[in-house]
Formats: sequence, structure tokens, C-alpha cells
Amino acid sequence: MKRFAALYTALDQSTKTTTKVAALEAYFREAPDADRLWTIALLSGRRPRRGVTTTQLRDWAAELAGLPQWLFEDSYAVVGDLAETIALVLPEGEAPGGDTRSLSDWIAEVKRLGTLDEPARKAAVLGAWGTLDRTGRFVFNKLITGGLRVGVSQTLMTRALARATGVPEPELAHRLMGDWTPETVSFESLVLTRDPEADLSKPYPFCLAYQVEDGVQALGSPADWLAEWKWDGIRGQVILRGGQHFVWSRGEELMTDRFPELARLRDFVPEGTVFDGEILGWRDGAPLPFAALQTRIGRKTVPKKLLAEAPVILLAYDLLEAGGEDLRAAPLAERRARLATLTEGLPDEVPLRLSPEVGFDDWAALAALRATSRARGAEGLMLKRRAAPYVGGRRKGDWWKWKVDPLSVDAVMIYAQAGHGRRANLFTDYTFAVWDGDALVPFTKAYSGLTDAEFREITAWVRKNTLQRFGPVRQVPGELVFEIGFEGIQPSPRHKSGIALRFPRMLRWRRDKPAAEADTLESLRALL
Repeated sequence: MKRFAALYTALDQSTKTTTKVAALEAYFREAPDADRLWTIALLSGRRPRRGVTTTQLRDWAAELAGLPQWLFEDSYAVVGDLAETIALVLPEGEAPGGDTRSLSDWIAEVKRLGTLDEPARKAAVLGAWGTLDRTGRFVFNKLITGGLRVGVSQTLMTRALARATGVPEPELAHRLMGDWTPETVSFESLVLTRDPEADLSKPYPFCLAYQVEDGVQALGSPADWLAEWKWDGIRGQVILRGGQHFVWSRGEELMTDRFPELARLRDFVPEGTVFDGEILGWRDGAPLPFAALQTRIGRKTVPKKLLAEAPVILLAYDLLEAGGEDLRAAPLAERRARLATLTEGLPDEVPLRLSPEVGFDDWAALAALRATSRARGAEGLMLKRRAAPYVGGRRKGDWWKWKVDPLSVDAVMIYAQAGHGRRANLFTDYTFAVWDGDALVPFTKAYSGLTDAEFREITAWVRKNTLQRFGPVRQVPGELVFEIGFEGIQPSPRHKSGIALRFPRMLRWRRDKPAAEADTLESLRALL
């Protein structure tokens, strides 16, 4: 654990990529195989199931530290991180000679907690806190809560592991994809040995895009670029190998059972094919709103009724493998040509379509087309360099997303709540309302988009104008107006307003606008 705690500290205290990669490389060279495997798992989001609730951790820590609950909660609000708060308030304590157990030993202990009754679980956690030093306790708490965020992407981890093992980075990135856990593989089998059987289901690392910021004219000649509509679906890879098919989301979640209609591709597409594309709800030759697809996302199995209400297709925009051959090094233009040939002439009932190119002669013409995105149900455009290979991760230069400006409404703030950590002393989380007749009806929450100076000014106003308190939430007069931006809107029976927004955030504080001129619920419904 001491070695992993030192690595975690090094990663957490640096913002430099070179420093993080160097620390990871040194760790991967020195740590035992079991610890290396668990470190890869933890940094790629494969964490042990939580066996202790955060409420229990807070209660036990406050009790052990001799603090009243209100003081612990105030400390937590200022620190902003539960694991760190607990490590700071607990009395010093470490086993004589220091803790000698490995990371994998402590992972086993964390997993064991879920099998114990509450008194035994409490005794085990308190025993661990008494055994470890402050840094060790902090990491132990992180393992329990699952909050291991240290600014290390999968790409950085893979780069460091490649340097430590000598396995080429692209090959290693592919091996680390898929549905594995430290309980089902060893470090040797996952990292050092290629298993053709295991490779059957593995997707390729996804190529990701940056948002256009400096204008498309900076991209050079339009002839060098392919444009496509950016649809609001689920980015995924569909793999056909070994007589089977696999559907992977961009988040490396295996979703094959949620989209059973894609199994039909096996009857029409050759073996050894991997598509990259967008899974979309689809009817009558056009995409359905994301809300239709959302009804299927959380389900392990999909009933016939839902299959009929929200049928899906794969809108393919790239071909990563054909006939078992890895095509990623080939230029996009070549991959697209092969994809067009593969999809040409398929019957309409096959749930596969080629993502069409958006033709344009110059950037002004493309800008005019982009302005029609929302009317088409699209989020904007994707721009891809025709000569580009398919490279995993987010790298500037080859793929760009050119989204339309967000929808917006002017709304009135009616509730405010303090933030966490650096923002613990500021009211930064707001509830907004619009007019329904003479009443203000809440419809969304937002906490981002303003400057620190604006948050400080609003905080002073909230403190002077609080009407009522509901725990950490303060009710305020409906006087301050803000422009709220969002990507989409849909009906929602779960909300009092009857609507739900997609990705709401504050665009600006409308000091120039009185509350009486804020938007209405009727104007929001008109956007549905």
C-alpha cells in the first residue's frame, strides 16, 4: 500500500503530463504483478464494489475523532472530499513498523467489508484506520468510496505501461479494452501475452474529437475535410468476430443485450468486421429524439413493446476492421470507401446505415448548413481530416465537433446552495424557475458558467436576502435573472414543470433584466 499511496500522491500533486507518466512508469517497473494489475484496473474505472456507505464512514469517523456531527459536516464542506476529511480529522495512528500489506491485500480487505454485518464492518474499518498512516488512510478511504480521480487518462496510463513493459502502445491499448476484472485475468495474460480468443470481443480505443474554438477557417482547405451530421445517440463499436457480435459503448460498457436487433448484422456482414458509429433510435428513415433511446439505456433486457417503440440502427461512420485486418492506420478516405462498399445494397430491414457526407464547397456554405442542424434533429457537424488514421484518445488536429449554439431561456433564481471544496464558502448551486401565470415554477438546476467574482457577489446577496432555510438550501426572493443554456429539452413527468433539460448551465447573469421579464413555462414547452 505504501508504494501505491506514494504513486497516488505523486499523481495527485502534479499537473504535468511528463511527471505523471514518469511516476507511473517507475511504479509499473517495480510493483508486484497483482498490484500492477489492480492499479491498471483502478485507473481505468474498474473498482471494487462499495461495501460501506458514506453515511457510515462519516458517522464512524466523527465518533472516532470525538467531533460532533455538525463540526465534521462543516469540515467536510470546506475540504470538499470525504476521504481527505476523514484522514485529516482522525488521530494519528500507525502499526509499529508501519503497514506492510500490499495494494492487492487492501483491495481484498475492502471487498471483504461487503460480506460483514455492520458491527464487524465498523470494527474492520476502524482497525484499518488505526493501522495506516495519514496518507494510507486517505487512499484506503478512496478505495472504499471509489473516488480515485487523479487526472490520469487511459492514454497516459497506457503510455507509461508501454514504456515499462516494452509492449507497443497501440497493441497495449487494445488489450486493456473490454470486459475484464483483476479477478478474471492475471497481469501476465492481460498485458504480456496476446490471447486471440480474448481478442474476439475487444473493441479498439475510441478516437475522440475536440470542439471547434478558433473557427473552421483555421482548418485550411475544405477539400481536406469530410463533414457529417453530429447526432445525439450512443457512440459505439459493433464487432463481428468468431460467429458472434458485440456492442461496446464509448465508456467501455458491453451493451450487446440492450440492442438485440443489431444481431441481424451477422446475417449480412462478413466475419472480422468492426464498425465505429452512432447507435440511434430510428423510424421512417430518420433519427428519433435521444429520449426514445434513453428508455433502453438502463435495461439489461428489452421487452418487445420497447423494441417496437424505440427501434435502433447503427449509423456507421468508420470501418476499423475488415476481414480481420486492422484498418486504423489507413487514411479515413480509404476506410470510408470500403465502408461504403460494405453497406451498399443492404436490405432496408438491416439495422445498418452509412453516415452520409455533408457536401460543401467552402466554409461559408458549411456554416449555412450547420445553422439548420437543430431543425434536422442534429447537434451540429463533425469534421474529419480525410487523410487521418484512426488514433485512439483525444488528439487535436484530425477530428473536430462543430456544435450549434445551445438553446437558452431567461430564468429566475429561487434557491441557492453552497458548493464544496474551494467553493464551500460560496453559494454556487442554484435552482431556477420560469413564470406560469403569476407563479414561479422550478424547472432546472445549474452550478457552472459564472466567474468567481460573480459567485462572490451573488453569495453576499443570498446571505442578505435569505427567506427560509431547508438544511443547506436557502430560499431567496425571485429577483435575479440568469440566461440558462442547454443542449436539449424533453417532457418529464418526474418534474413539477413537466420538462427536463439536457446539460443545463448558466451562460450569463442578466443584470439588465427584471424578473418580470423572465421566460414562461409556455415558452419552454414551445421548444419541445
